[in-house]
Amino acid sequence: MKKYLVPVLFAALLIGSCGKGEFDPLPVLKVGDAPALTAPDSAASIVLLEANANDPFVFTWTAADFNFDAAVSYTVEVDKAGNNFADPVTIGTSNGLSLDNALVSKVNNILVSKGFPGEEPGNVEVRLAAKVNPEVPTVYSSAVPVTITPYTVVIVYPKLQVPGSYQGWNPADENTVIFSAKSDSKFEGFIYFKDPNSEFKYTDGPSWDTNYGDTGADGSLEKNGDNIKLADAGMYRLNANLNDLTHSFVKTDWGLIGSATPDQWNSDQNMTYDPVANKWTITLNLVAGEIKFRANDDWAINFGDDGANKSLEYGAANIAVAEDGNYTIDLILSGAVYTYKIKKN
Repeated sequence: MKKYLVPVLFAALLIGSCGKGEFDPLPVLKVGDAPALTAPDSAASIVLLEANANDPFVFTWTAADFNFDAAVSYTVEVDKAGNNFADPVTIGTSNGLSLDNALVSKVNNILVSKGFPGEEPGNVEVRLAAKVNPEVPTVYSSAVPVTITPYTVVIVYPKLQVPGSYQGWNPADENTVIFSAKSDSKFEGFIYFKDPNSEFKYTDGPSWDTNYGDTGADGSLEKNGDNIKLADAGMYRLNANLNDLTHSFVKTDWGLIGSATPDQWNSDQNMTYDPVANKWTITLNLVAGEIKFRANDDWAINFGDDGANKSLEYGAANIAVAEDGNYTIDLILSGAVYTYKIKKN
């Protein structure tokens, strides 16, 4: 038993030698310098060309200082200027002080997906997120404003088929699909179900090989699950998230509201759905002012237009009507990017 005596005595002596409060405090981690983007800089005005689509779009920066040795992961994020990074998109991640594997085509697609029209300068902001581990807060660089002109390109968005009783249970029907506008496996779309008590499922591809239903009607998706049922006919917004296998749906009737409309911001002017053209439409007299689109006479689902580029975003800026007149207005919800048309008659 003597072989245990020394460590026991040593521990006792150690405890006895330290008075209350004499232990050294644990070190407190303090964040030092944030990284700083060095290229592109705030004076940059960059024109993207389709001929250079496969060339790298290079970002460089200075190192973040966390006041201790650490392997830092840097993420390059971009968003519309003035959006305060409420909806940032990741361009790429690097453990060094540069990102050189992001292609021009990727940056271009990000800008187009955010509604920037081709061949027109767009104002964005770029920042860095520096991380070391979950216990240390992420450090962000200052946002750098950059002007980038994208080129026009047709983006092929990932899609999820929606076969059902309303269209003959045909998963190959390209007119009944919803899209992942950010290519993040989160799908959304608006589909018109002409009959009450319609049923549908989701298929990943134009066949039944991988299909999802909702067994128990609890908002979760299961492979080969039960048909999803809708009580009423009408246009529904469908959302399906294949990351966590959840889904939701809501029936929508659309209207126009705003200072340009006959009842201004007090009530909606009801739009009519055209099933042949697959759009909502209305013809009415407007005065100079502003309008928005909203569903179900409520602000929970509403569209405006950030950037005045004829693409719609949820909760976005009011749409200007320049002068009095009789107008025909179309709301088009059939694609990955929602759009509208305003025509003076």
